[in-house]
Amino acid sequence: MINYNSRTFVSQSNSENGEVSSSTYFHYRQNKNILTAEYSGGEITEGRLIGIVQKDGSITFRYNHVNTDNELRGGECYSVPEILSDGRVRLHEKWKWLDQEQTEGESIVEEI
Repeated sequence: MINYNSRTFVSQSNSENGEVSSSTYFHYRQNKNILTAEYSGGEITEGRLIGIVQKDGSITFRYNHVNTDNELRGGECYSVPEILSDGRVRLHEKWKWLDQEQTEGESIVEEI
């Protein structure tokens, strides 16, 4: 299992309907198989996520944040890890808004 504790990720790409950008940083913490993170930057004023890390390193999580328009947004995501040649982790994500929008998207975040 990949341990995500104390790793920082930044967005590399995102669907148009997403609010995360290359200015958004995610600070991950992991205790056993429970993952939490704080994130902010770009359109995100403050955000949190909580999820479960599977034995293969994939992550299922829920996220909530307040954006720069002072809107509360939230959704769910499934992330699949890729180990890069230098040992860093890249996460390939499929996500869905669970608020009024109910749209889906894909993103990639990469460890810095």
